Amino acid sequence: QVQLGESGGGLVQAGGSLRLSCLGSGRTFSSDAMGWFRRTPGKEREFVAGISRIGGSLDLKSVKGRFTISRDNAKNTLYLQMNSLEPEDTAVYYCAAAPNTRITELTTISRYTYWGQGTRVTVSS
Repeated sequence: QVQLGESGGGLVQAGGSLRLSCLGSGRTFSSDAMGWFRRTPGKEREFVAGISRIGGSLDLKSVKGRFTISRDNAKNTLYLQMNSLEPEDTAVYYCAAAPNTRITELTTISRYTYWGQGTRVTVSS
């Protein structure tokens, strides 16, 4: 069974940091593009950051300079380092994998085939 499992969410004060991890199982994701999305109540799922199979990345404008996406293909794991967190970053964060996807397609949610269950991040002011 192919699965993606997020961890690392929690409650943090504004200005703090969290590191989210996404462990893949049942399949090797090293050839896939991968991404982080987030959703807040009443809003559509929003692209946060994506990374191609060779390491090129894209970030949402509002997180640029604060969040860093990375991957360890040997561990089949995706990461999102989040610094200088703001209350507006409060959301459920999801990781996802997109087979056969170019860096120019990283923001296209329909390209993502595999999804995790999400991990909640709450930033208090």
